[in-house]
Amino acid sequence: MTEPGCTQLQHIIERQATTQPEGVALWWQGIAISYAALQRKCAAVAARIAATGAAGDRVAVLCWNCPEFVELMYAVPAAGRILVPLNARLAAAELIYQLQLSGATLLFGDRSLLTPLLEHPDFPAGIDVVTLDDAYTEWQASTHTAPLPTTEADDPTWILFTSGSTGRPKGAVLTHHSFMAGLRSAALARPVDATDKYYYPFPLFHVAAHNVLLQHLYGAAVVLARSFDAGDTLKTCRDLRVTTMSLAPTMIGLLLDHPDFRADDLASVRTIGYGASAMPQTLLQRLLSETNVGLCQSYGMTELSGSVAFLTVEDHREAAHNNPELLNSVGRPLPTARLKVVNEAGDTCAVGEAGEILVQAGQCMAGYWQDAEASAQALAGGWLHTGDIGRFDDAGYLFIVDRKKDMIISGGENIASKEIEEVLRRHPAVADCAVIGLPDTKWGESPCAVLCTRSEVSDEELTAHCRRLLAPYKTPKHWIRTEALPLNASGKVDKPLLRRTYGANT
Repeated sequence: MTEPGCTQLQHIIERQATTQPEGVALWWQGIAISYAALQRKCAAVAARIAATGAAGDRVAVLCWNCPEFVELMYAVPAAGRILVPLNARLAAAELIYQLQLSGATLLFGDRSLLTPLLEHPDFPAGIDVVTLDDAYTEWQASTHTAPLPTTEADDPTWILFTSGSTGRPKGAVLTHHSFMAGLRSAALARPVDATDKYYYPFPLFHVAAHNVLLQHLYGAAVVLARSFDAGDTLKTCRDLRVTTMSLAPTMIGLLLDHPDFRADDLASVRTIGYGASAMPQTLLQRLLSETNVGLCQSYGMTELSGSVAFLTVEDHREAAHNNPELLNSVGRPLPTARLKVVNEAGDTCAVGEAGEILVQAGQCMAGYWQDAEASAQALAGGWLHTGDIGRFDDAGYLFIVDRKKDMIISGGENIASKEIEEVLRRHPAVADCAVIGLPDTKWGESPCAVLCTRSEVSDEELTAHCRRLLAPYKTPKHWIRTEALPLNASGKVDKPLLRRTYGANT
């Protein structure tokens, strides 16, 4: 694995198009797209974007996985603009908030996803919209182009919205420098070979998309799936001889449980990377006993442009054979990042003592878009305050104890409890509420609303209320009524008690 020495995102695709023009950059629905072909498209799109607006403008994209999304990942920063990937699972009101906050002036997207936005009364005026169909081809064909501006490594490249403890999402500003630092960190724990075929089923609008950039940085081919389907994944592994993958533990379980599964389907797969939730011991034992696949878990977040700690393939084998407790760890920090755990006073915790995880690394975000106060809090003292509570053991392994940000992780999606609570409190029948994550065998966790009501209200009515304002995956799947919410010694709702009380019944 040779370090290419790129300093900006667009340099990745430019370099590979020069060094291996006929090498495969993308497999899409059985069709191979070369690095040279992808670079030609990226350059054309970048020149077209450069002719609209000004450097620093925000360009949003709202679509499911497709080659056009990958083109925009490189073309937008090459044009000196900032890409704003929008979560296609969000409700129209949530998307409009993000468009308004980012100040996007150009929006690309799937027609079916754009239609509800364009029909919404609050859709921002002044946004040029291009649908990713024939209209995109016609838009590219225009002679209205411009030379690309000079860009710097510290320029913002993406604004990725992340759920936070304040409820409404904040836009994490990632730069060329932070992305490139994150890619080089990931390469230490998950080395990439130029002959690799990497299968990617996660949405490109997540920070997980840094894995696509990582493969291209080292000249590998990305096998892009529109979305995850267990049967399609197994067939793709057989047909293309996939060598590496990113999957959530839930997805791995679906593969092993699929009626078409045969161990030979994964014979070519060297490593599966996962994150967002822990690997169940039973699932690990199944995978290692039925296949030769290695597993690698990472700890990261949007604000880190990727990951800073990894539980390696060797760690997983040790966990399977001798030390199952290791599966509760997210691994050890990489040498490219400094991590420490601090108490409420800001003092470094002793080994085994839990505190907030702080990170200092080149891959940390520049801040939150148009939110100086939140940026100052998150980056106080030159450290990124993750909001996660963790501890180190004697061997330097990091264990996540709790999420200070009160986040629910369902199917790999981060869900802020407070955002749901604010929506529920708008309903006239809801006097007070607390939203917690309950164990879910399929999704890891699912949202549960514990309610104090003023008047009788059905689960169906509350579900409909939430669905009008929230994405479906954020809508509570469980509804519990109570006379009063339990409070802790600080007078705050005792969510750990609620999780213990109701989690035991799921």
